[in-house]
Amino acid sequence: MINAVGRDIPDALLVNGREVYQGKYAKDGRISRKASPILVGHEKPQESKLCQSIREACEKCGAHDGMTFSFHTEFRNGDYVAAMVAKVLIEDMGLKDLHVAATSLGTAQDSFAAYMEKGLITEAQTSGVRGKIGETISAGKVASPVIIRSHGGRARAVELGEVHIDIAFLAAASSDCMGNAKGTGGKNNCGSLGFAMQDARYADHTVIITDTLVPFPNLPASISCVDVDAVCVVDAVGDPDKIATKEARMTKNPRELMMAENVAAVIAATPYFQDGFSFQTGVGGPSLAVNRFLEDRMRERGIHMSFALGGTSKPICDLQDKGLVDYILDTQDFDQGAAGHLFRNPHHIEIDLNEYANACNKGAYCNRLDYVVLSALEIDTKFNVNVITGSDGVLRGAPGGHPDVAAGSKCCIIVTPLIRGRMATVCRDVVTVTTPGDCVDVLVTDYGIAVNPVRTDLIECLDQAGIAHVSIESLQEKAYDLVGEPDPLEWEDKVTAIVEARDGTILDVVRQVRPFRF
Repeated sequence: MINAVGRDIPDALLVNGREVYQGKYAKDGRISRKASPILVGHEKPQESKLCQSIREACEKCGAHDGMTFSFHTEFRNGDYVAAMVAKVLIEDMGLKDLHVAATSLGTAQDSFAAYMEKGLITEAQTSGVRGKIGETISAGKVASPVIIRSHGGRARAVELGEVHIDIAFLAAASSDCMGNAKGTGGKNNCGSLGFAMQDARYADHTVIITDTLVPFPNLPASISCVDVDAVCVVDAVGDPDKIATKEARMTKNPRELMMAENVAAVIAATPYFQDGFSFQTGVGGPSLAVNRFLEDRMRERGIHMSFALGGTSKPICDLQDKGLVDYILDTQDFDQGAAGHLFRNPHHIEIDLNEYANACNKGAYCNRLDYVVLSALEIDTKFNVNVITGSDGVLRGAPGGHPDVAAGSKCCIIVTPLIRGRMATVCRDVVTVTTPGDCVDVLVTDYGIAVNPVRTDLIECLDQAGIAHVSIESLQEKAYDLVGEPDPLEWEDKVTAIVEARDGTILDVVRQVRPFRF
C-alpha cells in the first residue's frame, strides 16, 4: 500500500491494526488506553534492594528466555551498562530469544551484533542504529525486522503497551540503597535521565546500576525508589568524556557558520520571533551554531526565549545564564557543560520523553515550539528528510526527536550542506523517509535557501525581509551538477527495519542491501 509520503509498504506488515502513514495530523484527537506494568512488587519493611552483582539482580527480577529488556543511552558512546548486562544475560545465564527495547543502539553496544547473528537477540526496537549493529541489521542477519521509532514514538509505544518491558537496566551516576537515582552526584555524570524515567515507571522490574552509592535519601531523584526492584554497584557505568561526539561540538567551519547565520536571519524574518518565543536546536554543528547568531538577533529586538527544549548543550545553557532563556526543558545532555548546569539552575528542568514528544498524550512540550533547527543526511525535493540510512543504504543514524519536533513546531528549519564529500545531500528521493516533508518548512544550505511551497506565509516573510530563496528543485540540480546523480541502490525483498511515524503508523521500510559488504 502506498502511504502519504509515496512509500510502498508491504501488505504483510499491515496486521494487528497496523496502518500506513496518512499525514502528520491524521491521528490527532484520538483516544488511547494507557498500559501499566503487569507486575507490581510489594516491598517488605527494611528489605534491602542491594545486590552483589548484575547476575543476582537479574535472578531477583526473574530474567528469562524471550524477555524484553531495556536500557537508556544518556552516556551515548560512553555507555558501559548495556554491554555488561547483555553479557550476563547471554554468556553467564545462557538466556536466548532476547528482545531489546533501547532508546538507541550504537558503537557502545557493538557486542550486540554477534548476539544478533547467533540468534540470541532476535528482536530490537530503538530510536537509533549505528556501528556494527547497523551493519548486521542491514545485512539481514536479525531474525525479525527492527522497529525504529522517534523519541516521542517510543514514549507512545511504551505508554500504550505496544512495547512491554520485563526488566529495565538503568545506569545512574548516583543512587542510594533503595534506588533513588539521578544522573549527577557521582564520579561519572551524564546529567538528565529523561530517557530512563518512563522505563522505570512502566517496566515490570527496574534495576538501577550505579558506580556511586550515596546515603539515603538521594533527593531530588530523577528515578524514584518506588519504581525500583534492585540496586547494583559496579566499577564504572560509563565514560562521560564520550557523551560529546564530534557532531555535538560547536563548529568553527566558516561555511557552516555562514549557514547558521542564515538560519538566524530566517528566524528573525518570521512573525513568531517575538518576546517569549520557544526554540530547539539539533545536535549537528551548524544547528548548534545558530545559538551564537540568535543571541545577537534577540538583543537587537530586546526579546528573550520562554523555553528551550530537548537535548541540551552548553551554548543554550550560556544563553540562560545571560538572562535570555526562562526555562530549559532537558531530555538529555550533549556535553558536560550542560550536565553540570542541570542541577545548578532551578529553571533548567529534567523532563522525560513522554512530556517531551509523545503524540498521544494531552500536552507534549514539542507541540508548543515556535522554531526547531535540525540537520539531515539527505533531503529530497518533496522535503522528506532521511537521518538513519547512509547513501549505501546501511543503517547508521537516529531519528531521535527529529520527527516529533518537526511535526510539533510552527517552523521547522533543516540546515545542511548541499553536498558531503562526493554525495548529494539534496536529492530527488531520499533513501529512507524518517521525517515527512509535510513537517518541514525551510531548507538552508551553503548554496541557497528553499521554502516548502505550501508555506506561502513564510515565502512572503522572506520576500519582505529581502532574503533570497530558490526552489528546492534548483538546489537538487546544482548538487547533481557538482557530484553527479547517484546510482540507484539495489535491494533484496527482505525487510530489515520498519520506520514508524511518531503516531505509530508505518512511514517507511528498510530492506536488505544487495550486494552487502561490510
